[in-house]
Amino acid sequence: MSILNQLAEYLYLRKKDPNRPKSQWIGYMHGINRISLLIFLLCLVILAIKLLR
Repeated sequence: MSILNQLAEYLYLRKKDPNRPKSQWIGYMHGINRISLLIFLLCLVILAIKLLR
């Protein structure tokens, strides 16, 4: 799976692959990855705003 497809799934822009195996621990890992990705994007927006001022 490409990185862009994975990012789209994390940000709920694309449906999850139904053929992928489901595991509780993988679900936790994806949740933590989603949170860290959203925080990273928020920080990029804040840095862009500060640089443009």
